[in-house]
Amino acid sequence: MLKRKEFILGAAVGLTFAAAATAGGVIQWPAAEAAPASATRLAPSAGAAGLAFAPPQGAPLSFADIFEQVAPAVVQIDVKTRVQRPRTIQIPGFPFPFAAPERGGAERSEEDTQLAPGSGSGFFISADGTIVTNNHVVANAEEITVKLSDGRTFKARLVGRDEASDLAVIKVDGDAFPFVSFEQSSEPRVGDWVIAVGNPFGLGGTATAGIVSAKSREIGGGVANDFLQIDAAINRGNSGGPTFDIYGRVIGVNTAIFSPSGGSVGIGFAIPAKTAKEITDRLIRGEKIERGYLGVQISDLQPDVKEALGLGADTKGAFVAQITPGSPAAEAGLKEEDIVTSINGEAVDGSSSLTRRVAAAKPGDRLRLEVLREGRRQTVDVRAGRRPSEEELNQQMDGTESPDAPPPAVSGTVVEGVTVTGITSALRQRYDIPADVSGVVVTAVEAGSEAGKLGMPPGLVILRANNRVVTDAASFRAAVDAARSSGRPSVLLMVRYQGVNRSLVLPLAKNQ
Repeated sequence: MLKRKEFILGAAVGLTFAAAATAGGVIQWPAAEAAPASATRLAPSAGAAGLAFAPPQGAPLSFADIFEQVAPAVVQIDVKTRVQRPRTIQIPGFPFPFAAPERGGAERSEEDTQLAPGSGSGFFISADGTIVTNNHVVANAEEITVKLSDGRTFKARLVGRDEASDLAVIKVDGDAFPFVSFEQSSEPRVGDWVIAVGNPFGLGGTATAGIVSAKSREIGGGVANDFLQIDAAINRGNSGGPTFDIYGRVIGVNTAIFSPSGGSVGIGFAIPAKTAKEITDRLIRGEKIERGYLGVQISDLQPDVKEALGLGADTKGAFVAQITPGSPAAEAGLKEEDIVTSINGEAVDGSSSLTRRVAAAKPGDRLRLEVLREGRRQTVDVRAGRRPSEEELNQQMDGTESPDAPPPAVSGTVVEGVTVTGITSALRQRYDIPADVSGVVVTAVEAGSEAGKLGMPPGLVILRANNRVVTDAASFRAAVDAARSSGRPSVLLMVRYQGVNRSLVLPLAKNQ
């Protein structure tokens, strides 16, 4: 089947976030060995003399001194969030309960909900009790409790949070808390040692070590982040905890892992210190974080797309797959299949660079976009809008599943093994095609054709082919023939499926 490669500009897609772990009720917080709290800034140094075992050249003598000096600033964060109470029915004779049917039309009352526990990590950044953590650790929490390494607990209140960067600030009452600082004067290099401290699985007080594995990682629509990748073990409950360098300086905030199993496989991601400090400083000042927004769905310019469009292999830019109606991009005249090559004079290498630059703009800022449109360079001036919430953006990306029943028999025209027909009212209803969408509908695909190998499904709407608008089967065939006459091995299609526009490169049969 088709794979979604595009992203709504600034929308985030999910990895496994290392939060929401609980201690399970039988595992207790380990005895604390930390030094008494101090109001002075922690200024740890690396290494220790006289260890019994000499490390390899270039390795730190031990992480023990670093951990002892920074651990008092790292906290366990326990939260309680209201969730829907599961409703089950136990039928005699069956070993497991069954889910009870929902009460149609009835709104959920407080009796239908319950407070569910979760936990994460955080760290003090000032002596007055200000703590940095992840947004997804404390989002919608009704109760927040902070536990220090010396066993003391405090109720915390939310100062501010930013969903797009996944950062939040909370605060506990008191003073003289030990704290650490973000490193701003230098950046870590790939291969530098790191130590992550946090609260995996609710265990608390845990240190893991590794190296910086990569920099500037894009993990799916991160608008404010250019992630550090580290191989220090990060698990559920580590979210919001700090990553330190060997001098005890905070170089990142642990936020996500890549894992097929949900556990650590040595691929973790941390928000860089520069980004984290900028956002948390604004949250502490009480500012609302607002970002620019175009309202387009984009993807990287893939080699097969370049080939289908007749572009050079060195062409770079962000491919516009879909435009949200009524958005700033739509009002400015940006079009689907435009390739954005620069913004305000700065080159755009791909979708990630465009996403971050638009997000860095303020609502109302003028953005000058250089685009390639049908092989010609043009300029589009856009007034940036306000970026919607993550929930709103995710809803824009969600499509409606087509029914499972087979479609009724529909006659049509076969082009490159694809049977297409004009959009009728019945087909609009069948495949949930909006009234403002035009093109041709795929009703069948020959199994042995190139389209069949791609898995083109019935209900897919072909909007454009070879940079031409498709209005009927004849215009679709003409666009395909034009691509073949130009000597191209494939034709670029703009298609719509399950409510989302996507680019698709269809190889042309060689025997025609």
